[in-house]
Amino acid sequence: MPKISVGLAMTLLIVGNLVAVFSDALIKTLDADTAIFQFVFFRQLTAVLILTPFCLSTSKKSFIDGLKWHALRAHIWLFGAIFMVIAINSMPLATANAIFYAAPLIMLPMAMMLFSEKLTKHSVAAGMLGFAGVLVVIRPTELNWAAMAALVVAVTLAANNLLIRKLPTHQTVAQTLLLTNLVGMPAAFGLAIWEGQPWDWAPLLTAAGSSAFILVYAATCVIAYRSAESNKIASAEYSGLLGAVGVGLLWFDEVPDLAMLIGTAMIILPLVWLARIEKMNQHKQRLQTEL
Repeated sequence: MPKISVGLAMTLLIVGNLVAVFSDALIKTLDADTAIFQFVFFRQLTAVLILTPFCLSTSKKSFIDGLKWHALRAHIWLFGAIFMVIAINSMPLATANAIFYAAPLIMLPMAMMLFSEKLTKHSVAAGMLGFAGVLVVIRPTELNWAAMAALVVAVTLAANNLLIRKLPTHQTVAQTLLLTNLVGMPAAFGLAIWEGQPWDWAPLLTAAGSSAFILVYAATCVIAYRSAESNKIASAEYSGLLGAVGVGLLWFDEVPDLAMLIGTAMIILPLVWLARIEKMNQHKQRLQTEL
């Protein structure tokens, strides 16, 4: 896969995060008594059905390369998906998403430890300001089990995005996403059986819609994090919070309070600032190259 610019990678992440909000919104429409493990299994099943046609015409050579990394990401993704359903159905959409967006900050130390990435003062500052915005949104005095579930989701998102660089680069985006969902299905099916609830296929259509939207997000992540260092682009993930605020207001009548608005500004403004810094650095590098 060819390298893309930092600006384009951040743009892809912004688009992916905005689309992902609609996946969360569909999850929030589920009935309170919906079997969580069954729904997560339905999401993976429909994701495989959606992706398979895109992989039929691609080269099958070395299709299972890097299977251990696909398996690791698949089960991290499954773990996060379970807690995501819990978090989204237990708190306002924008609040849950604000906690999910602790992921870019979590990625900074992870990237330093796993890939020896050098953290710039700008990326650290953007991450810290963004996380401070998350704290303003959730207000630590109101931290509860639902917020803890959302924090678990943030950790799994961070780990999954960083592990993308362990995957074989010759595999297409569709193949990568197919394998991630396919190898996680046995565990998801096992959990659905263990759940012991009667099989209810009613949420299947909701699961399919949620899968379609989240696959767009996952695809942008694969492209972006394969092409640029995570500390330079991870703050673009915060953009989806604006979408969550809008969808929560229009779809679920969730009116954001002042703390939510202040926290959102603290999350988004560092992103804009970091993008400008990266653009200036790229301009300086081009000038030096020309000289």
